[in-house]
Amino acid sequence: MLKLVNQGKIKIDLTRAGIMLVDGNAQGMDILAQVLGGFGVRTPYRCETASDAKVILGRHDIDLIITDAQLPDMDGHDLITWLRRSGLEPNCAAPAIILSGHTPASSVKKGRDSGVSYTIAKPLAPRVLMERMIWLARENRAFIQSDVYAGPDRRFHALGPPPETNGRRNGDLPPEVGTAKTPNMSQDDIDSLLQPQKASL
Repeated sequence: MLKLVNQGKIKIDLTRAGIMLVDGNAQGMDILAQVLGGFGVRTPYRCETASDAKVILGRHDIDLIITDAQLPDMDGHDLITWLRRSGLEPNCAAPAIILSGHTPASSVKKGRDSGVSYTIAKPLAPRVLMERMIWLARENRAFIQSDVYAGPDRRFHALGPPPETNGRRNGDLPPEVGTAKTPNMSQDDIDSLLQPQKASL
């Protein structure tokens, strides 16, 4: 798994991580494997097609998927959409990064809606990839499954629903603050809570 060893120095341990690379371009695959080798990844699973990736996903636990957007047999986004709906535990919830040479807003939206964790533009900058991997190791976004979407929660902040709308999740707070149900505490009561007290045994 992606594991932060020392959050103060932001060191990530990838020696035991199960990482799968999916790229139909041999040169692109070699470059990506070399970058990850520099990060400490020992033996990533290398797949040239989405079909190869599906076989690996059915046989091994995967901690991170990095796939090119354009694969010989399937769009990379469609591969992630398939995975999110596959029911392959725990892989269906594994973080997924899409690498793409074209990243217009429509492509980023397609990645978000297919359940991708991040879209990264090519040519790949190792520092950007490492920053995204560290973020994924730190995050704890819920995995959402609904009729129209399956993947990590697309909201990065728990800010509640937009004004004048109802929340779509059970944990959403109402947008308006209601009236108090009990009287406010007096200032004396508040001050007494802040004063040090002797412990009685």
